[in-house]
Order: sequence, then C-alpha cells, then structure tokens
Amino acid sequence: MKKVKYRHSAARIVLLSVSLFFSFNTLVNAQDSPLAEEQDRQETVQGPEESSVEAEASSGDAAAGKEIFNTLCAACHKLDGNSIGPALRGVGERRDTEWLHEWIKNSQALIAAGDEQAVEIFNEYNQVAMPPFPQLSDSDIDNILAYVNQPKAVPQEQVVTATGGDTAQGGGGVSTDILLGILAFVLLMLLVILYLVNKTLRRFAVASGVELPVKEKRGKPIWKAFVENQFLVIVTAVILVLVGSYFAYGWMMQVGVDQGYQPIQPIHFSHRIHAGENQIECKFCHSSARVSKTSGIPSLNVCMNCHKSISEVAEATATEEYSKEFYDGEIAKLYDAVGWDVSQQAYTGETEPVKWIRIHNLPDFAYFNHSQHVEVGGIACQTCHGPVEEMEIMYQNAPLTMGWCVNCHRETNVRTAGNEYYEKVHEELSKKYEVEELTVAQMGGIECAKCHY
Repeated sequence: MKKVKYRHSAARIVLLSVSLFFSFNTLVNAQDSPLAEEQDRQETVQGPEESSVEAEASSGDAAAGKEIFNTLCAACHKLDGNSIGPALRGVGERRDTEWLHEWIKNSQALIAAGDEQAVEIFNEYNQVAMPPFPQLSDSDIDNILAYVNQPKAVPQEQVVTATGGDTAQGGGGVSTDILLGILAFVLLMLLVILYLVNKTLRRFAVASGVELPVKEKRGKPIWKAFVENQFLVIVTAVILVLVGSYFAYGWMMQVGVDQGYQPIQPIHFSHRIHAGENQIECKFCHSSARVSKTSGIPSLNVCMNCHKSISEVAEATATEEYSKEFYDGEIAKLYDAVGWDVSQQAYTGETEPVKWIRIHNLPDFAYFNHSQHVEVGGIACQTCHGPVEEMEIMYQNAPLTMGWCVNCHRETNVRTAGNEYYEKVHEELSKKYEVEELTVAQMGGIECAKCHY
C-alpha cells in the first residue's frame, strides 16, 4: 500500500486568516476616511471660540465686568450654582435691569421698602444681608450684567457629539465594531470548516486504506531530565536561597520605612494647588505641628473654611492628567463627607468618615516631636517632606531612617540666639569643641535616649 504524506493545514489557516484580515481592514479604512474628514470639518466649523455668543453692545463691557465681579462679587456669588448668594448667570433675563441697579447699589433699602422680590431673596438665602455698593456707577453695573449674562461656554467635545460627531454609528456608514465582529465571526466559521474538512479527509483516508503518519513520541520530559541532573538541582537551589535571602533581608530591614510611598487617598488632595498655586501656609492646615508631637490630620471643618464658597476650581487649574471635572468631583466628595448641601447652603447632618491613608510612619520605638523641630528648631517643612508645594499627590520624600536623622543632627546648628536656656550650655560646649556654633549632635542630639526611651 502506498504511503501518503499527510499535510497539516495550520499554515493554510494562518494564510487565509491574514488575507481576510487585511481585506476587511482595507474596507474599514475606506469607510472611516470620509467619516473622519467630516468629523474634522465639523470640529473646525463648530470650534469653542464660536460656541459662545457675544454680548450686545448696549449691555456693557463683559471683560471689565468680569474684573469687577471677581473683585467684589465672587466671594458670595458664582456664575453657576448657589453659594452664599444665588447663581448669577443669566440674571438679566430673570430680573428687570432697573431693579438690578437698585438692588446692587443698596439691597437693604429695597428690603426695608417692602419690595416683594427683595424680601423673597433675603428670606430664601437665610436673611444674609448683601452689602451695598454705592461706589458702582450704572456703567459698572451694566458691565457686570454683560459678564454674567453670557451663556456658558460648551466644551468642544460636547459640541462635536451634539452635532453628529458619532456619524460612524449613524446611517452614513457602518460601525467599526460591527465590521470587526463580522470579521471575527468569519474567521471562526473558517476554522470550523477547516476542522470539519480535515476530519472528513482523514475518514476517507482510513476507509481507502491510506496509511496516515503517526506522531513519534518525544524523549524524556524536560522536568524529569532536570530532576535527574543533580548539579543543576544544587545550583538552582543555591540561587533561590540567595535571592530569597536578599529580598527577605530587605523586607525585614525597612522597619515600616518606605521612601517614595505614594498611596491614593479617598479624596484627591493636591498640595500643588493648595500650598503651591494658592500659597496656603502648611501650618494653617497642620496647626498642631506648632505645639504638638504630631502634625495632625486636618479636620474636614478646616477644608470647609474655604470650600463653603469654592465648589469648583478654575479652568487654569486643570492639567493634562487631571481635568477640571475631576477636581470638581473631588470637592463633591468632600461635601458628601461633611454633609454639605450646595443648593441649600446648609449642613444636612449626614456625615461620612474619610479613611485617610497615613504616609509618614515612624516605628513606635522612635520618638519625634514636630513642635521641637518646627517651632524651637525653625526647621522648614520641606526639609523633611520635600517640595510639598510641587506635589500633586503627596509621597514620602525622605528615607526617615536612623542614619538620615543622625546625619541631620550632625550638620544642623542649634538656634541659640534669644534663648536663655542655651546661653550657659552654649558657652561651655563651644569652648570644649572650640567652635562658634554648636550642632545638634554636639548638644547631645545623637544620644540614644534622645530618640529611644
């Protein structure tokens, strides 16, 4: 009987699959090209610069109004959303212009006169009196109204979507996802057909008495050959022991110290914005660092000192990684935690704890006092915590190891000026060490009992 060599169909399957893939890919690109050009054309025509409507010439100068608004009004009002006072966007459409002029110049006079609108607003916003602005001229008020009456600018992405940016899924073409799904289905059917054809041909071969090739058995499995080789087993065991010992030693020696540790907090707090751009002093939030061993985690009431009136960030605050919407969402998390109702400008009483993750964590056997370093020593926060004003997400900048602390004590001079406690000690020790200024180490700052007790 003649022996027929059996040819595997794997190469044929791969060749046909690649051919079909490139065919469908060409079809997808041909259909996507006009759609992409149409979308680019729409984005060019409907750019953000044309989405905002210019104020009428008779309504005043919006740019000048923005400057006055930010100076006099922004502390109590927002364009969108209530604050201490109501939202002001589009107020010119809701109120008469002459009435607004009287209200802005002297709201209390209108309330005292019994004006219905004035009394209603006064009662609605917890009877908080709006300060009078008699210094504003009619033209100044017109400028403010021109600014607040401008429609809210719509982001470019939303404009494209609203005007048909998703035409790829409309009637003008076929969705790319649908084409890929069809391609996957065709490939699957092709594999099934090839399997059935192969199976049928093998049956015909057996029925016709054709001898099919028999797969030769391979030699000894590699794992069995490895186990029987004593030299390889010993070398591998030694390598594993050395590597395991290295990582185990490193893990045990860190003693809770982890330089570069940067956990994700439940509420994103940007030190870059607060300490950097807004230049908020560190001890405004971490007030206990002046008088206590620990710097403390600020309570959410400290945050609400500012965020009662700040429910969203400025557009310029956003970065490529973090958008304005992201920051506004984090402020909303703060409101949920403290139970602050933005629309009512009042606390609901429903609070949720925020489980902050501790970043700087010294071992229990190491003593460290913030007030001793911050107030007495005059050490800047950045000395230990790094450039906090540049950190978007706070991380552990220093190693916080014993050697790092000891080196600092050896290099830092003690501030003795104006401190009577150090005068006599400084006089005696300066003669002993023959120096004009004493380091912390020379004052006993590296004795064991100073940090370990």
